[in-house]
Amino acid sequence: MAHTALSPLDAAWYHMDGPANTAIVTGLLLTRQPLDPGKLRALLKRRLLAFDRFRQRVVERGFPLATPHWVDVPDLDIDSHLHRVALPAPHDEAALRELASELATQPLDPTRPLWTVHLVERVGHGSAMILRYHHCIGDGTAMMTVAAGLFQLPSAPPPPTARRRVTAAPPSPGLTDSLGLVLKGTASLVTELLKRPDPRSPFKGDFGLSKRVAWSAPVAIADVKAVAAPSGAKVNDVLVAAVSGALRDYLRRRGVDVDHTSLRAMVPLDLRPPARYGALGNEFGLVILDLPVAESSARRRLASTQAAMDAIKRSPQALAMRLLLDIFGRGPKTLEDLACQVFGSKTSLVLTNVMGPREPVRLAGATVARMMFCVPHPGEQLGMGISILSYGGQATLTVVADARLVPDPETITRRFNLEFSALHRRAAAASLDVSQRSRARHS
Repeated sequence: MAHTALSPLDAAWYHMDGPANTAIVTGLLLTRQPLDPGKLRALLKRRLLAFDRFRQRVVERGFPLATPHWVDVPDLDIDSHLHRVALPAPHDEAALRELASELATQPLDPTRPLWTVHLVERVGHGSAMILRYHHCIGDGTAMMTVAAGLFQLPSAPPPPTARRRVTAAPPSPGLTDSLGLVLKGTASLVTELLKRPDPRSPFKGDFGLSKRVAWSAPVAIADVKAVAAPSGAKVNDVLVAAVSGALRDYLRRRGVDVDHTSLRAMVPLDLRPPARYGALGNEFGLVILDLPVAESSARRRLASTQAAMDAIKRSPQALAMRLLLDIFGRGPKTLEDLACQVFGSKTSLVLTNVMGPREPVRLAGATVARMMFCVPHPGEQLGMGISILSYGGQATLTVVADARLVPDPETITRRFNLEFSALHRRAAAASLDVSQRSRARHS
């Protein structure tokens, strides 16, 4: 039976599961029309199983140190991974959130390939599909390749078995330049690790075994750009600033002195080289981002977020963290658990942003109305994962949190929409004022 060792970075994510928090990603989409079970099954069998990681399970083998390996599962029965679910009446999004919360609590069967699909029938006038997979299979960028294979995209890449092999490697920096980047990144990382741990809050504490999931109403990317334009901010800056405002409000309502507290997020940054585009696996580093929850002004929160995001994009910290994960992935799980404890103490949550298809797509003949995902918050320190996924000109915020710490994540998602609406109204009023002054000067 064929077997291949996981890359050190993939092995690091495989070992990152904790007793309460697993490294499982949950993707969810809603369709405008009901999904046909037979068509969906045929599509998954033809296109999802074209990726070898979805036909393999992980087995620890080797001596004296056992390491994780991909092992082929011959004659994989797709029906053991595909489940049909009916929501209770009134078959609405509230019932779907309850199901997503229930699934987020469940581990994957380690004796099988690490993924499942739930077809949720009768959600409004359409259906929903929930794909859960272990992070060791791939990061957000990798899974967009999988998504392109599933959706009926005119420009979708061919299945991996038919894709031409990339032989040309991108130019690599010299040894001196690489060493300099690593040293700078390590220095930046050490500086972060010398800071005090994030204080105990509703996002840090003793975990339970249950999770709660919630998602926002979608916001239009065109409106986000309108907010960002006057200050030269990026779309992500605006969305993260709105998240910070929502978290500030949530902490304040939970009794935290928000004017004198800190809240840091672990943020993944894509480091995938061009030669690895289209391949599965993990190719990213992590940086620590200070969220401006102590700022009472939405305008100052946006300015602070913009400056912080610009700084981490220039920082080699992500590269240093990637190299550390590469090292941890070569060792036993106990080493990784220790590393997770050290790094996790400095932060309270995971925060990520992934760009999905820009145009509406179809799945097994049904139009996809909305798309979102839950980012895992593995280890025993991080109580919440917040993700933003853009699709079809809209962005949706999703929160998955420990149910004991954050029993009401829908409070955060609703507040996110209110924070963004306030930013958009302020930007629209400022634009109108500029336009009126301009007309007055020329009249």
